[in-house]
Amino acid sequence: MMPAFSVGLTGGIGCGKSTVADLFAALGATIVDTDVIAHALTAPQGAAMPAIVAEFGPDFAQPDGALDRARMRTLVFSDATARARLEAILHPRIRAATEAAGQAATGAYVIYVVPLLIESGSWRERVTRVLAIDCSEDTQVARVMRRSHLSADEVRAIMATQVTRARRLAEADDVVDNDAGLEALRTQVQALHERYLALSL
Repeated sequence: MMPAFSVGLTGGIGCGKSTVADLFAALGATIVDTDVIAHALTAPQGAAMPAIVAEFGPDFAQPDGALDRARMRTLVFSDATARARLEAILHPRIRAATEAAGQAATGAYVIYVVPLLIESGSWRERVTRVLAIDCSEDTQVARVMRRSHLSADEVRAIMATQVTRARRLAEADDVVDNDAGLEALRTQVQALHERYLALSL
C-alpha cells in the first residue's frame, strides 16, 4: 500500500532531482529516494550484496564488501542481459524498502525520487502524480561531467539508456525547469508544494 497522495519525481541524469527533492523536504514533504535505498542495499553488508556476488562473482565486490560500482556500470551498460540480471536482484528489494518507507512517512505527502520512473513501467500506477525535472541536454552533460568526472561520451551513453526528454515531459503531470538557477527553482517548488498540499487534503 502506498500513501493516499504521493508524487513520483523523475528526470534524466544531471537534471537536479536531488536538489529539487531537498527543497521539497525543507517545506515538509517526506522524501523516499530509490537511489539512496539502492546504495544502502549495495553498501558493505548491504542486503543485496550476497545475491549480487552469487550472481556475478566476487570480483564485483570491493574489499570492504560494497558493490564495485565502476565495474558493474561498465558491464551493465555494455550487456543488456547483465543489466536485467542485476535489476532482478535489486528491484524487488528496492520496491519493498520503498513501500515500507512510504508507510512510515510523517509528512503531508510523500515524494518518491525514481530516476527510471518512466522506464520502469510500474511506477506510474503507484503514484498520484508524476513530476519531471527538466533541463537542456547540454546542461545535463556539463553537470554530470563536473560531478562524476566522466567524459561527455560516457554521460551521453548513460543518457541513451534513459527515455527521451520528450517522452518524459509527455508523461509528466508537472514539470520543474532547472535551467535557470536556484532561486527560480525555489519559486517553482514552492508553488508545487502549495498545490500538492491542497490536493492531499
